[in-house]
Amino acid sequence: KKPRPKKAPELPILERRNWLIHLHYIRKDYETCKAVIKEQLHETQGMCEYAVYVQALIMRLEGKIQQSLELFQSCAILNPKSSDNLKQVARSLFLLGKHKAAIEVYNEAARLNQKDWEISHNLGVCYIYTKDFRSAEEQLNLALQLNKHDLTYMMLGKIHLLQGDTEKAIDVYKSAVEYVSIHNLTFKHTCFILFLGKYQKAFEHLGNALTYDPNNFKAILAAGSMMQTHGDYDVAMNKYRVAAYSVPESPPLWNNIGMCFFGKKKYVAAISCLKRANYLSPFDWKILYNLGLVHLTMQQYASAFHFLSAAINLRPRMSELYMRSHLFLTQLVEMAQKLGAALQAGENLYWSKPGKDGKTSQRSSSSKPSSSQQPLGTNQALGQAMSSAAGYSKSMQITAGAEPLSPSTSCHLHRSVHPNAPSFPPEPEADVSSAPSPPTVDPGEPEDEDEVEETAELKEKSNTSA
Repeated sequence: KKPRPKKAPELPILERRNWLIHLHYIRKDYETCKAVIKEQLHETQGMCEYAVYVQALIMRLEGKIQQSLELFQSCAILNPKSSDNLKQVARSLFLLGKHKAAIEVYNEAARLNQKDWEISHNLGVCYIYTKDFRSAEEQLNLALQLNKHDLTYMMLGKIHLLQGDTEKAIDVYKSAVEYVSIHNLTFKHTCFILFLGKYQKAFEHLGNALTYDPNNFKAILAAGSMMQTHGDYDVAMNKYRVAAYSVPESPPLWNNIGMCFFGKKKYVAAISCLKRANYLSPFDWKILYNLGLVHLTMQQYASAFHFLSAAINLRPRMSELYMRSHLFLTQLVEMAQKLGAALQAGENLYWSKPGKDGKTSQRSSSSKPSSSQQPLGTNQALGQAMSSAAGYSKSMQITAGAEPLSPSTSCHLHRSVHPNAPSFPPEPEADVSSAPSPPTVDPGEPEDEDEVEETAELKEKSNTSA
């Protein structure tokens, strides 16, 4: 007789559903995954480490950082020799802004596993937030010895930039181009060279980047921005059309398109595109500045003042914004003075609405002025003069010497290296719409009822005297 096959051994109760929990988690079926976790924890009385670990990961994805921290701490208690549990505890502390506590936990995890690139890299990031650049540089160099990762090169170059050592930053980026993926780091290196004004090298590296990844949105945006800087607006617009297919809702893209229209003196189209960029990113001060600049060029002073004031509120230490606002106010006062001098026929002369025959009614200084009229030269008269400034003083041109700002070349292209954004290793997880209609023209203020009544009264008196 053949031997009877042995029965497969049953899994211990603590790990019986781990495979099912993992399956639902990687499929992102979090509701079913939480239901299985609940059953598993009920059977094991909360002693299943893997179930608690996955539940903490799901809570972090849902934004419940404090609850996830408590669950990861429970995992560390269940298995104190696991460096992975400590890494997750430290990461939760970092997300809560407790950088010093995160450093302590990462150091403890490093004692358990000294050859973990992620621990060294994240330690360096935490030291950057505590302004300990020397320790951050040591940890990042240690991480590069374990794994030459692009995130580590990026943060190491950022440290040198924060310290003002541009030469070391250039060396780091060159090393990054040599050791990691060319289409990724060449772009970041190109951006850095772009800021230094080395346009020839920038174009060379951009060409290499686009060779490896022709649809790289950031590289295309950088190339278009460089062409826009040199005044090649049509070529830059062609680049932006290609980029718009992949990211049609990009604020820096619409900002740069708007400033291309501004350079071509198509101001209505520029405002339309900039308004779209402002809708997508309402707190970007550079977009607000550009909107103020375009409105100032079109002599729409109220709108210009509105956007420039908003930009100043977001960046109160930006001296250029104050300079532009001061120039705007100076020009506005000069315009008011010139208009007041041009319209004023005498200190005692009062103006009223023209009658039906087209003749303007006047009253001398001997007559008592009505309550609704103000002499020319007063604040109200100057305000009325300024309201018609755009139509009267066509000869007065605003000095448009300020260069427009392009977020794509100064902040958005290196969003991941910003000191206020965590640069941890990524976790597992996301036709061009038409521009908005041009802004409608304000039909103007309604006539003042007092002025209409006064005009009728003056007309009646003139008929009586006749």
